Amino acid sequence: MNYKDKIIKLKKEKNALLLAHYYQVPEIQDIADYVGDSLGLAQKAAEADVDMIVFAGVHFMAETAKMLNPDTLVVLPDLEAGCSLADSCPLDDFRDFVSKHPDHIVISYINTTADIKTVTDVVCTSGNAVQIVESFPKEQKIIFAPDKNLGAYINNITGRNMVLWNGTCEVHDILTTEAIIGMKEENPEACLIAHPECNAAVLELADYVGSTTGMLNFTEKSEKRKFIVATETGILHQMKKRSPRKEFLVVPSDETCSCNDCPYMKLNTMEKLYLALKNGTPEIKLRDEIVQQARKPIERMLEISKKLKLI
Repeated sequence: MNYKDKIIKLKKEKNALLLAHYYQVPEIQDIADYVGDSLGLAQKAAEADVDMIVFAGVHFMAETAKMLNPDTLVVLPDLEAGCSLADSCPLDDFRDFVSKHPDHIVISYINTTADIKTVTDVVCTSGNAVQIVESFPKEQKIIFAPDKNLGAYINNITGRNMVLWNGTCEVHDILTTEAIIGMKEENPEACLIAHPECNAAVLELADYVGSTTGMLNFTEKSEKRKFIVATETGILHQMKKRSPRKEFLVVPSDETCSCNDCPYMKLNTMEKLYLALKNGTPEIKLRDEIVQQARKPIERMLEISKKLKLI
């Protein structure tokens, strides 16, 4: 079946917006109305004026779209498309953690469930995390959750001492310095770029650390011709489209392949995307009180980002 043509037709018929994360398979990226990172996707969701949003990403991203568009039908091609980082921060445990630091505000990474966002003061993404943290006075005590690697990176470059929740992204935290050193030895001319969800040892080796959008822009503008990329494989599609004459090597998650795929992101397929559009399911549903509470820190993030001209 030619899913591409059918999806394009259905999008028009149903007045639907298709949002896709950089980590989706190339076929989905190429058919999306917008491809981006969590910050860009949140902004596009906030601006949406459609009857349906189809989110080719993971569950917390579709939840964010629903919070920003409570009266719009939001569907996720596969409801099992979760996130190891979001799963690492259960609500009851996090509430207990927050209660032990009553004089701290909570800055939560967007990679969290809607429930966690209800006990958050402001949300951030990897693209604006440093700026969001720095928008608060130095003396302000902060809890940062759930990614300890991103939190430690921010502490390191800002001189802060944020209290960190002990969570990680399995796709980034698994990457090792051994694999990277081996690749650098084989490709001495290559520039190493890394996502801040990687562990500190990997980030210390990097020539550039940034969000997916940051890495994409860096490779496009850089005079370097070869890059070792420490993040999820899906971003290479956009890098190759923007810089077809450059070479990109992803840091592998293990020795069995030359890839580093997020198993949750890759649950979405063209067939599931077509069926989601056709049937209007699986639908993201959130209780009204969750939407009202969880939307506030997201809107605050967007307000700060606009003020700082990050979006």
